[in-house]
Amino acid sequence: MKLAVSTTDSSPTESLNRRRLQHIQTYRKHPECAMIQDGARTVQTRYAPGDPLHSEVELGLGYGMKVPVGVHRALGGLHDFPNPGDILCSALAACADSTLRQIAGQLDVEITKLTITVAGDVDLRGTLCVSRETPVGFQQMNVRVDLELAPGTMPKLEAKLLAAAEHCCVVLQTLRNGVPVTVELNDTDSRGQS
Repeated sequence: MKLAVSTTDSSPTESLNRRRLQHIQTYRKHPECAMIQDGARTVQTRYAPGDPLHSEVELGLGYGMKVPVGVHRALGGLHDFPNPGDILCSALAACADSTLRQIAGQLDVEITKLTITVAGDVDLRGTLCVSRETPVGFQQMNVRVDLELAPGTMPKLEAKLLAAAEHCCVVLQTLRNGVPVTVELNDTDSRGQS
C-alpha cells in the first residue's frame, strides 16, 4: 500500500504534522504498513577490500551518501575518519535531535537552540581479546541535551518534550532494550560459485 502525502502546507512543521497524521491514520487501519526497514552497507569505491585501515559505508540505501570509515587509533588505526563507534554515537545524536524537533513541532514549542552530544565509553580489552572477562562493546553511553526554548515557554512543556522525545527516540530505545541481530555469510569464491 502506498501512502498519499500532501505537500502543500505553509511551513515545514505544518507539513510534517500533516504527513504524520496521515501516516498515523494509515497505520491504524493497516498495521502492516508501519513496518519499515532502514539500512546501510559497506562499498568499495575508494578503498580496496584488503585495506585494513579504511572502508566506506553507504548510509540509507538509495541516497548515495557514502561516508569514509577509519579505525580508532587505540586499535592501531590512523583515526583519520570517523570510526564505527563514532557512527553509532552519531546515529543516536541524530535520532535524539530529530525526535526532539518533531515533538516540539507537535507541541507547538519553539526551539531556539539544540545541540545533542553523545559519548560512548569502550574498554578495548574485550575487542582485542586481552581479557575474557571484559565484554566487547560500549560499556556506557551518555547523551547530553543542550536545549533552549523560546522565552515564556512553560517549564512543564520542556519536561513533557524531553520525556516524549526520550520515549520515542528509536535509536535510544534500541540501544537500551537490545534487538535480535542475525549475521549471514554470502560466501562467493573467486570462481563465482556460492
